[in-house]
Amino acid sequence: MAKRRIWPSRHRRPRIAYLVNRYPEASQSFIRREIAALEAMGVDVQRFVVRRWTGQLADAADREESAKSRAILESPPQEIAWSVGAAAIRRPLAFARAVKLAWKLSRNAPRGFLYHGFYLAEACVLRRWLKQAGVNHVHAHFGTNSTTVAMLCHELGGPKYSFTVHGPDEFDRPRELGLATKVKNSEFVVGISNFGKSQLMRWTSFADWSKIHVVHCGVDRPFLEGEATPVPAAPRVVCVGRLDHAKGQSLLIEAAAQLKQEGLDFEIVLAGSGPMHDEIQSMVEKFDVADRVRLLGWVSNGRVREELLASRAMVLPSFAEGLPVAIMEAFGVGRPVVATRVAGIPELVQDRLTGWLIEPGALDSLVNSLRDVFTAHPDRLSEMGRRGRRRAQEGHNIEKEAARLLMLLRGQTPDDRPEPAPLSRRSLELVAV
Repeated sequence: MAKRRIWPSRHRRPRIAYLVNRYPEASQSFIRREIAALEAMGVDVQRFVVRRWTGQLADAADREESAKSRAILESPPQEIAWSVGAAAIRRPLAFARAVKLAWKLSRNAPRGFLYHGFYLAEACVLRRWLKQAGVNHVHAHFGTNSTTVAMLCHELGGPKYSFTVHGPDEFDRPRELGLATKVKNSEFVVGISNFGKSQLMRWTSFADWSKIHVVHCGVDRPFLEGEATPVPAAPRVVCVGRLDHAKGQSLLIEAAAQLKQEGLDFEIVLAGSGPMHDEIQSMVEKFDVADRVRLLGWVSNGRVREELLASRAMVLPSFAEGLPVAIMEAFGVGRPVVATRVAGIPELVQDRLTGWLIEPGALDSLVNSLRDVFTAHPDRLSEMGRRGRRRAQEGHNIEKEAARLLMLLRGQTPDDRPEPAPLSRRSLELVAV
C-alpha cells in the first residue's frame, strides 16, 4: 500500500486542527495533554470546537485551552449563512455531494435531516476557517457530531480528516452515528484500546481495517514522575469520575451501606460531578452512609492526585466505558484499582496483580473487593500499585503515544507495542499474601 501523505514535505512545521464537539470539558484533560505533546514535537495545532464548554473548569490549563479554541456556533448567523452560500456557489458539485452525504447519514438518525443540515452549515464555516488558517489535516475526538462535521467539511473540499473513538457512546449506536461511513471516508481512525479497535472492526468493512490503529490516552507527568509513595494505613478509597449512570456510583453507595452494616470502618470519596449528583446525594442520605461517603464535586488534576495519594485504592464500578484515564492516573501514583471487567479495562487492570476486576453490576463482588482493600496489609497494596505504575509508564506515556499519532499523521504505521515485562518472583509471591 502506498504511503499516505497528509501534508506536503515543504511544510517544516505541519499545521493540523483539532475538532471537538465541546471542549475543554473537565473530563477531557487527555485531549489537552495530547495536543501539548504534539506541539512539543513541532506540530502547529489549531483548536476548533462546535460549541464552547460553559461548565466549571477547575484547571487553569483547561481555561487556557478554552481561550485558544474557536467555536463555530459563536459565529453570527449572517456569517454562517454567508459560508453556506459561498460553498454552494463556488463549489456546487462538492456542495451537492456534501448534501447527499448529510442525507445519507440522517436516514438512520432519530433527529433526521434537519440536524444534519445544521452539521453541514457548521462544516461550511469550518472549511472557510481551515483554509484561512492553512490547516493540512483535521483530527476529531469522538466519533459523534465532531467527526460528522469534519467529514462533511472534507466532502466540501476541505482537508482530510481522522478521528479518535473512545466509547462507549459510539459503540452503543454505530448505525445512528454512521460509524462505518466515517471510517471509510477518513484517512485513519484511532481506538484508545484493543477493545475499541475490535469494535471499530466489528462495524466496518474489512477493506477499511488497515485504517484502524490503537493510540492510548496519556497521563500527565506529575502522575508518573518521582517515586511512588507507600499506601496509607487509613481505610479510604476514592472514586474519580463523572457522576453518571454508566459509572456505577449508585452501586458503590449500596456497597458502602453493606460494609457499614458489617461494622467496618472506612471512607469512600467521590471526586467528580455530573447529572446524577443530586440522586447520589439522596442515596447517601437514604442508605445512611453520610459518615462513610463524601462528595467533592469537580476537582483539579492536582487535587485528584492528592486524593489518590491519600487513598488505599481507586474504585470505578462502571457499567460501560472506553478506557478510563482515572485508572491510569491511579496506577501512575502507585495505587491499585478496583474496576469492572468491561471494555478496555482488563487490558490495563490485572486481577489480583494490579487491582481487582469485578463483574459489572455485581454488588457482592464489589463489596468483597472493597473489603479486601480496607483490610489488606499496606505492603500488599503498595506492591500492586507498583506493578500498575509500571504498566502506566509503559503503555500510557503521553510523549510516546503522541509520537504514535504523529506517525499516523505523517502517513506512517507505528511499530507494534512491546509485550509488558514479566512479573518478578517476589511480585508473584506477594500476590498470594
